[in-house]
Amino acid sequence: MKSPEVLDETPSVERKKLGMYFVESDNMRSPFAGGYTPLGTMPVNIHGKPITHLSRTGGWLAAFFIFGNEMAERMAYFGLSVNMVAFMFYVMHRPFTTSANAINNFLGISQASSVIGGFLADAYLGRYWTIAIFTTIYLVGLTGITVLASLNVMVPNQAECNELTLLLGTCEPAKPWQMWYLYTVLYVTGFGAAGIRPCVSSFGADQFDERTRDYNTILDRFFNLFYLSVTLGAIIAFTVVVYIQMKLGWGFAFGALAVAMGVSNLVFFLGTPMYRHRLPGGSPLTRVAQVLVSAFRKRNASFGSSEFVGLYELQGNRCAIKGSGKIAHTNGFRFLDKAALRLKDDEINNTSPWHLCTVTQVEEVKILLKLVPIAGCTVMLSVILTEFLTLSVQQAYTLNTHIGRLKLPVTCMPVFPGLTIFLLLSLYYTIFVPLSKTITHHPRGASQLQRVGLGLAVSIVSVGWAGVFERYRRNYAIRQGYEVSFLSPMPGLSAYWLLIQYCLIGLAEVFCVVGLLEFLYEEAPDAMKSIGSAYAAVAGGLGCFAATIFNSIINSLTGNEEKRQESWLSQNINAGRFDYFYWLLTLLSIINFGAFVYVARRYNYKQLSGS
Repeated sequence: MKSPEVLDETPSVERKKLGMYFVESDNMRSPFAGGYTPLGTMPVNIHGKPITHLSRTGGWLAAFFIFGNEMAERMAYFGLSVNMVAFMFYVMHRPFTTSANAINNFLGISQASSVIGGFLADAYLGRYWTIAIFTTIYLVGLTGITVLASLNVMVPNQAECNELTLLLGTCEPAKPWQMWYLYTVLYVTGFGAAGIRPCVSSFGADQFDERTRDYNTILDRFFNLFYLSVTLGAIIAFTVVVYIQMKLGWGFAFGALAVAMGVSNLVFFLGTPMYRHRLPGGSPLTRVAQVLVSAFRKRNASFGSSEFVGLYELQGNRCAIKGSGKIAHTNGFRFLDKAALRLKDDEINNTSPWHLCTVTQVEEVKILLKLVPIAGCTVMLSVILTEFLTLSVQQAYTLNTHIGRLKLPVTCMPVFPGLTIFLLLSLYYTIFVPLSKTITHHPRGASQLQRVGLGLAVSIVSVGWAGVFERYRRNYAIRQGYEVSFLSPMPGLSAYWLLIQYCLIGLAEVFCVVGLLEFLYEEAPDAMKSIGSAYAAVAGGLGCFAATIFNSIINSLTGNEEKRQESWLSQNINAGRFDYFYWLLTLLSIINFGAFVYVARRYNYKQLSGS
């Protein structure tokens, strides 16, 4: 998009077609973010000053410090998510369904509230200080959970509780204050995770120079390695932490997570001199509100009237938003363009963005709106992941988990999706990229949206297979007389049949989540990168909430206590119908995939001004 060679800002200016040029001026100074900035997206040091020697900062070395922090955070996150269900059932004596819903809510809040961390990072603190503050909060929460699991006074009496009383639900229940304490420290931990999650991937990507020729390739490799660090954290949580819990107890297991988080915080701070930073652009919510208010004020103005001068933007490379480059005008959401519509009256009242916004500011809002349906279509994958995390553990309790003489703990079963992800990411550039290049002719094998779509398609196969196997498992349990003994493993049926659905969902997660993270980082406005990354976490959180709501609806519709009719999601899995539930998820996933294909085909990628 180019500006006209000669521009006359007088009432006699000839009207042009909308979007063909910008009205440029130096007269307007935006009050948000301290006025316009000539720095654009130039990296700065921790003090907000331009970096004189870029070669001494950033790059892969700085990124690996960030990888270490993320690996420990994910280790703690997954260590809690997989162990807390068992802890609440066996130690706090809560029913499986109640425990699963509580953990779903924890996962949902910790992800959906990520937008708070993204907002603080983009608006005021910057990504570095947001991570620094919230990792400390995270550590406080983990310490509180360790105290809970270590002191007998914090948990109900365990002396007269065994497998039979657990099944009958007659163990001494946790006192209200004990549950309140548990939920408090659990949600403090979730709040800490919420502040970290939207910033870490963006902060890591900030360490690379977008002006280099191979920037896109480097960014692609960064997000793959970033998710590899996430996977390593999950693998450690599902193996080492579970082993510590079995050998030393719950206090040591949760304590190990706290120690790992403390060490990762230290590693993160040690890398401070090497980090590159981006200036926070001021409150993104304020800028969004300014666009909406300004567009509403001029809702009756016409682009074709004699009052129309043009669309407002600053001259040259300068941008009214700190830490941002200018964005080219697009034709979507044309009603928002009225916020940048310069009328003759604006020649006098042109000092406030509540009356007149720049095109870049308007395009920021457009991009945020365009990203919503893309991220929204990944909510269904999060629902499946959440259901697998709890329901498949219940399945595994009924199955034989021996490998020869070695018995694998049930809580270790979710390690297999992590191993699948680790293997796939390790072989991604040697197998998948060359193979997919021959099909798509895309330089990186597949576009980001193609990878997201592939992940959603594989998730359909995963949950469909889960329904097939669960039908076989349930029928086998009934034939062998295990219908009532739903916590007794059946020696004749191996738990490793679950590996098929685990590996498929791991494959789906690699393509969908990694592709989505990279897509959101590249497409989000420069001054809203953390908000953009938070979209992925919010989608994951909404999936957790949706899983909880979905479970409650299924329980109420399919179960009836008065008639002694078990629901599909009965605590006695052998009397329930998990297979029907999985197939219902399959149907919803197919509908969701169709919606994704529709919105992805209509999506127009962001273009910088002048590109």
